[in-house]
Amino acid sequence: MNELQPGKLEVDRYPANTKPEPETPGHPYDKLDRAMRAALARATAGVSPHSIMATWMDWAVHLGRSPGRQTELAERAAHNMSKLWAHASALAMGASPEPPFSPRAQDHRFTDAGWQKAPFALWQQAFLSAQDWWQAATDDMPGIAPRDAERAQFQVRQALDFISPSNFPWLNPEIIDRSLQTGGRNLVEGGAHFLEDLARTATQQHEPPPEGYEIGKDLAATPGKVVFRNALFELIQYTPTTKKVQAEPILFVPAWIMKYYVLDLSPENSMVRYLVSQGFTVFMISWVNPGTDQADLGLEDYRQQGIMAAIDAVEQIVPGQKIHANGYCLGGTLLAIAAAVMQRDGDDRLASVTLMAAQVDFAEAGELLLFIDDSQVSFVEDLMWLQGYLDRPQMTRTFTTIRAEDLIYARAMRRYFLGEEDLPSDLTVWNNDTTRMPARMHSEYLRGLFLDNRLSAGRFAVDGRVVALKDIRLPLFVVGTESDHIAPWRSVYKIRLFTDGDLTFVLTNGGHNGGILSEPGHKRRHYRLGHRPADALYTSPDDWFETSQVTQGSWWPAMADWLKARSTGSAAPPPMGGKRRGVKQLPSAPGSYVHLS
Repeated sequence: MNELQPGKLEVDRYPANTKPEPETPGHPYDKLDRAMRAALARATAGVSPHSIMATWMDWAVHLGRSPGRQTELAERAAHNMSKLWAHASALAMGASPEPPFSPRAQDHRFTDAGWQKAPFALWQQAFLSAQDWWQAATDDMPGIAPRDAERAQFQVRQALDFISPSNFPWLNPEIIDRSLQTGGRNLVEGGAHFLEDLARTATQQHEPPPEGYEIGKDLAATPGKVVFRNALFELIQYTPTTKKVQAEPILFVPAWIMKYYVLDLSPENSMVRYLVSQGFTVFMISWVNPGTDQADLGLEDYRQQGIMAAIDAVEQIVPGQKIHANGYCLGGTLLAIAAAVMQRDGDDRLASVTLMAAQVDFAEAGELLLFIDDSQVSFVEDLMWLQGYLDRPQMTRTFTTIRAEDLIYARAMRRYFLGEEDLPSDLTVWNNDTTRMPARMHSEYLRGLFLDNRLSAGRFAVDGRVVALKDIRLPLFVVGTESDHIAPWRSVYKIRLFTDGDLTFVLTNGGHNGGILSEPGHKRRHYRLGHRPADALYTSPDDWFETSQVTQGSWWPAMADWLKARSTGSAAPPPMGGKRRGVKQLPSAPGSYVHLS
């Protein structure tokens, strides 16, 4: 096994306040301070109280100096109250009036028919009325930082979600009806579920996959071999299923924030299996789940000992052929960096670059930005300093909080009060199979990319030289998803601002994961596809959206056709692991790293 030596991200050329905090403070007083901050961070689950207080101070000060806005909000409160009174009066007289307030499109807490009857309808409408008023109260106003306005809205939404009438069994008609029907058995079963989850949370026990979702048998089941391994990743080569393959292989670079097999999920929705069936030789990076001993791994390690080491291995197995590289999410961000560095340094081993739900500019990075400022990042760094990594539960909380009404409260209502078991699916099993993030890498990612947005600003350096995305002259295939909360499609689209080469952009319906899993035959799928020739003028995302045509079905065939058009033709499949060239063959897919918990 190759030994991995931690690399160094070049940050010294830039202001000191953009550096990650030192991993090991030297002075005992510094250690004492950091230990206290780490203890506070653990007590608050990594949430910075300063960020919360600063947000509300900014909001309160600007609202306090805006008497017109105060009057407008007072009028809105009176107007909402009159709507509620009229609705309550109509309900009292036995009518079925149209409700004055509606839940958001993605809010499914009030879909049960019981919410349309008195008194539950009034409780529901009172909640939605308060939600409407607070949405208006925290709207952007002159002087307030836009990020603070968004954070205030987000925090209010979190507080209101907590006190929603759907969360209380004596206010929820669905829970009351179920309890009457079962004689309270649902509450007994829900209590058992609660104790089970409480014990698992207290012990940090990693939940095994349910029956029918075994890794390597039901999921991540495309046949293949691990053909290379170092301390950071295993490289899987998949077994060909066609007599001839495209001469150029495909290398997948998944995000290391989750395990790779979202791209090789069930046989029917595996992107890997699909591309193999289309006559491609496919390689996949399977990242290690890092522990405390790997806390010092940085972004540069993931580039050098990850992407570049994988390219070296693929080159040995398929000699003389260029590589189609495909990066997903954070893996795509790092692939864009690696591709720019390769082009800068005259390394021409890539044939094309595909980026799926991957950002290179983080100025509009969606709701994750609500968690990112200097105070919050420092809190996360203190938490990682204590344990050497960002742990699974801490990372999961961030993503579930974004959709708390669905992923936290609606689930709790179903599981603890209705007594329903969670229905497993391949995607939820994968989503629960979370990983850790090395302290140094995560700090560099949060500060260098997310907080300082250095890559698109021309301030991100590798080997002492700034990375320029405009150096990428390879054909680009870029995929965004319409309802992505992690990498909003307009943010993904911004790569058109920073590159000049031939670029094909695909926008598919679905979210960050579901939109990528868009296999042929999947119901209710559509996509838009546009092409920008090299050196063409810029088109804004909204203009592009208005003029692009909708195509029904999966975008995967469009990607396969695009890759074939940029390949040199068919050839015999390369030997698995390149046995003839001395590449050591390791265990069968999915390997051992995917099982690390």
